[in-house]
Amino acid sequence: MRMSVLRRDRGQVTIEFLGMTPLIILTLVLMWQFVLVGYTYTLAGNAADEAVRAATAATRGERQAACEQAGLSKLSAAWRGDAKVTCQGEGYVTADVRLQVPVLFPGSIAFPFTVHAHAGAVEEATN
Repeated sequence: MRMSVLRRDRGQVTIEFLGMTPLIILTLVLMWQFVLVGYTYTLAGNAADEAVRAATAATRGERQAACEQAGLSKLSAAWRGDAKVTCQGEGYVTADVRLQVPVLFPGSIAFPFTVHAHAGAVEEATN
């Protein structure tokens, strides 16, 4: 009697694991996607800080070029492709950065929404 009970339960753990595998994979994929969203916010904030820092040190004629170059310089190619960096203002300069969030793999397709970052700084005095 005891032997027949053990034989009936054989393979049960395997079947339960196979049933849970799609849920485990889905959970891991969603967690990875949330990491990419968070990392994109971090990159956008850093790019905005770098852009406004460069823009405040540049002359007014060079401001936009310096802003865009500094904002894009710290981004890898996967995020740089659709990135938009703009600076504006006099006396108090602001930088806006917009990045696309990649789907699962940086450099692949992107979600249809963008991550926005904004930074501002007072223009440096020139003597």
